[in-house]
Amino acid sequence: MPYQPRGLTYEQFNVGDVFVSPARTVTEADVVNFAGLSGDFNPLHIDETFARGTPFGGRIAHGMLVAALATGLANWLGVFEGTTLALLEQVIQYKGAVKPGDTVYLELGVAEKQATSRPDRGVVVFDTQVRNQDSRPVITGRWTLMLKRSAPPVQPGAEAAAELARKA
Repeated sequence: MPYQPRGLTYEQFNVGDVFVSPARTVTEADVVNFAGLSGDFNPLHIDETFARGTPFGGRIAHGMLVAALATGLANWLGVFEGTTLALLEQVIQYKGAVKPGDTVYLELGVAEKQATSRPDRGVVVFDTQVRNQDSRPVITGRWTLMLKRSAPPVQPGAEAAAELARKA
């Protein structure tokens, strides 16, 4: 059976819609693996003794790790699955630290929609908030995505007119 996208198309998003993801706990393994993957071995992330002497009082997850987790949380929602053509922009503002053991979730709010000159795509801007287990924002931002549009309805006689135009 061929793949059937479950994501929403441009037309199915409405300004004011809000989508809330399932939650996910940030683990010690997440932090260690991200340090290895990114090469960011800042002691704030990997050295508990050092990190205890910082204003955070202990190690914190990489901000980019939490931002990356947000994209995964969006994927869990399914609203972009198979309908995203491109992530055009991602604005990230760090508002609070995430420590191993904290649980985060994503809120996506549709802020703007813009049709494009191409009938098969449109642009949707989302206000984003990654919140912790206390519902406090740890990351806020904006994502701008290009999404597939639904096929435009065919006008009666439009196919015949298009065929005549091609032959002319």
